[in-house]
Parts: sequence; structure tokens; C-alpha cells
Amino acid sequence: MSETTVVVETLVERRAKHHEAEVVVVGAGVFGCAVAYALAEQGRSVILLERWLKEPNRIVGELMQPGGVNSLRKLGLGHTIEDIDGQPCHGFNVFFYGKNVRMPYPQIHGLLGLDGNEKKANGNAKVKDDEPPRPQGKSFHHGRFITQLRKACLGHPNISVFETEAIGTVKGDHNPEILGVETRTVNPNTGEKEPDCFFGQLTIVADGYASRFRKQYINETPQVRSKFYALELIDCELPSPGYGHVVIGAPSPVLIYQIGTHETRILVDVPEKLPEASVANGGVRGYMSKVVLPALPASVQPSFKAALERDSKIPQSMPNSWLPPTKQSATPGLVILGDAMNMRHPLTGGGMTVALNDVVLLRDLLADIPDLSDTAAVSRAMDTFHWRRKKLTSIINVLAMALYSLFAARSAELAKLQRGCFAYFERGITREPMGLLGGLMPDPLVLAYHFFSVAFLAIWLDWKATGLWKVPVLLWNAFWILWTASRVFLPVMYREAFV
Repeated sequence: MSETTVVVETLVERRAKHHEAEVVVVGAGVFGCAVAYALAEQGRSVILLERWLKEPNRIVGELMQPGGVNSLRKLGLGHTIEDIDGQPCHGFNVFFYGKNVRMPYPQIHGLLGLDGNEKKANGNAKVKDDEPPRPQGKSFHHGRFITQLRKACLGHPNISVFETEAIGTVKGDHNPEILGVETRTVNPNTGEKEPDCFFGQLTIVADGYASRFRKQYINETPQVRSKFYALELIDCELPSPGYGHVVIGAPSPVLIYQIGTHETRILVDVPEKLPEASVANGGVRGYMSKVVLPALPASVQPSFKAALERDSKIPQSMPNSWLPPTKQSATPGLVILGDAMNMRHPLTGGGMTVALNDVVLLRDLLADIPDLSDTAAVSRAMDTFHWRRKKLTSIINVLAMALYSLFAARSAELAKLQRGCFAYFERGITREPMGLLGGLMPDPLVLAYHFFSVAFLAIWLDWKATGLWKVPVLLWNAFWILWTASRVFLPVMYREAFV
């Protein structure tokens, strides 16, 4: 017992005085905190760096799908979403020009067919009496969740947390291996930032969507297609309490979900150069009041209008980006993960599920490497990580980008696919789609099947509207709908699943 205590105290001293550990993690967000905690649980010595340790105020990372909740529990961090006034999420309610379809998450073993039965992919599939309760997601104030994650890290004996700004990597003199990071730390006596360094056998950079390190080590650049502008609604009357709401009817989708007992988040997607949000039309606030407000469910409109009137400023915003994943085995001693490496449109709320699933996978792969200074072994593990994660993340990323293209239809063909998608849900075919969206069903072939089923339904609806006797027109329209569906789905799927 005394020998173990000496070892622990020595590691703490090395982290505190010499800034040395087995792992240095840059960024104490969702991914950074989770991976620091997971590796510390393996008995590794971890340094966690964060520029600003006060509770963050962000408008994304507030809705966690059931798959993310499951991964959080696997990491031993399930308690971090409790006691923060978080709200259960049972599924989504999609509104489309006055109509709506409520889509709950499916029972897991019935969906996965673990009993050999009940594999039907439609809402009319029989639900067995002995099936477990439906999975739940969770929505909450992002800052409260991050504070809980940081508390878990601060209380772990194998983790030392430092408030410092990472500005660059430390490289070896005679090889390309990364030895740690350079930082700037505020001197509490002078208030000035002073140079500092932290060293580790493995440096994990998870500094978010605006990563300082991405340009240096990743060749991909995020593609920004729109921004989410946010309002916080007070005591909003939601049509389906306990569900996320997606409103299709304005030029671009609107996402609504409750984040507290009295608070509801509404995110209004505004594509770049949207005419309805131009300065001449009153900007973003004009777009919200003239276009978005009338498209919202009637029960939501009073609190949305009150939120607009409460503050005359332009609402807080975040860019919506797509960043395909990049292999993380090229630079010895360094990996860049989380939103710094891979992003998708937040419409489906899949970001935290991807991050936490990645942490579980990374933890398991590194568990077989006792010495992280073995850069060859770490490189092999990261190659495995890159391909193994695709089974789940390709689904969530492709689904997010494809649904956004449909829900923000900017062409006649996309509008037809949008109608086909809603009609697909209206027919009760929601079980597997919601399993995919919730991070519960890692099967890319099922995603492809449903996406192109929507395309063929859109063709059929277009044929009925056009007139079945107009054969040349029908064939022409069918070609363009299929071509548009392929352009939306296949390039993203290829980049996410096969590269």
C-alpha cells in the first residue's frame, strides 16, 4: 500500500512541477474531458489543458442522442448528465407545412433482432410485451454538462487540470515526434501571459471546431454552409413535450428542444446569402419575425415572439460545418480528434454521440499498449481507430448532411425529395431511421436502403402529381430526382465511409 502511494504522489508531482505525464489532452470540452477521464481510469497519468475553465456558454452540444448516453455510461461518466436539470428526449416530432409526425426511438433488442424476431423496418411492427423501455436521449444546458465533466476530471487522482492557452506543439530535435505542447499561462501575480510547456508520451488535441492546430496537421478544411442562430424560449409550450422538434416550412429547418424545466432552445438555420435574411429584409431578426415565426407550431409562437422582443441584438450564432475525418497516424506522438478532426451539421444532434463513441473506441485500442511512447504501436492503433469508427460515425455524419440538404431544399428536385421524406415518415417507416439517427444501429447499408427508398417514394408522388399518362415527363423527372438523391448521398457517404 505504501509503495502504491509513493508512485501516485510521484506522478502528481511530475505533473504539477515538471508538467510531464503519459498523456497531454488539449481542450476540456466533451471529447477532451471524456478521453482524459477514460485514460486516467486505465491508470495512466494525464494532464488536461483548457484555455478558460469558467462555465462555457454555447448553443450547440445540448442534445445527446441515446447512443451518446450509452457511451457516456460505458466511460463511467453517466452521472455527469444528472442533477443539471436535463430533460429526457424520447425522439423527434417533424413538422411539415401544418402536418407532423412523431417518431420515438425504438426498443433496442426489437430493432436489432437479438431474439431472432421482430426485425420489421416500419412503425407497424409488433412490439413484444417483454421488450425493454425505449432508449432516451438527454438535453441540457451545455455549460452545466461541461462543468460536471470537468469536476469529474478535477476529482480524479490521475488527472491534473491546468488553465492555459495551447499555442503550438513541441517537436523533437532529430525526429518528427511531438513531445508535447507550448502554452501561455497567466501569471496570477502580474496578470500577464507567460510561456509554458507540457510534455507527454501522447498528445491528444481536442480543441474544437475552431482548432488552432488543424491547419498544421490536417489537410481538410471545414465546409461552412450555414449558421444556427439561437434563442432561449421561456416556458414554451411544446406540441410534444419530451421530444425534439424539427420544423420544415421556412427556407431552412428549425430545431427546437427543451434544455431545462423552463428553458427551451430554438435553433434557426440561416444559409449563407439567404435572400430572406438580407439587410434589405431586416437581416436575421427580420427573417425570424417575418418568415420563421409564421412557420412555427402555434403553441411555440408566443414564446418565440417574446424572446425576439426581449433582446434587440442579433442572436448568438454558430457555424454549421462539414469536416470529413482524417487518419491520425501520420504524426508520431500526436492525434487530433473531436470536432477538430470531424464535424457534421448539428441538425440531428449527433456530435456528442460521435465524440463519446470515439472515446470508448480509443480507450479500448490504447488499453493494449502499455507504453504510449511506442509510437509505432500507437500509429497502428490509430489506423484501426480510423476504420473501425466509421461503422457508426459514417451513419451519423451522412444522415446529418443528407437530411440537411433535404430539409433546406433549394431546388425543385430537393423539394420533391423533401416531400418524399416526410411522406415516408407519415407511412410509419420510422423504426430503423430513428435507430440510425439515435446512434443505436451502426449499419450503413440500412441507411443507404432507406435513403433511396425515400427517393423512389418521391418519384412515385411526383408521378401521381404530374399524371401517369405523361410518360416522357415522368421518366425525365425520375432521372433528375434519382440524380439529385445520388449527388446528395453518395459523395458524402464515400468520403465518410471509404476514405
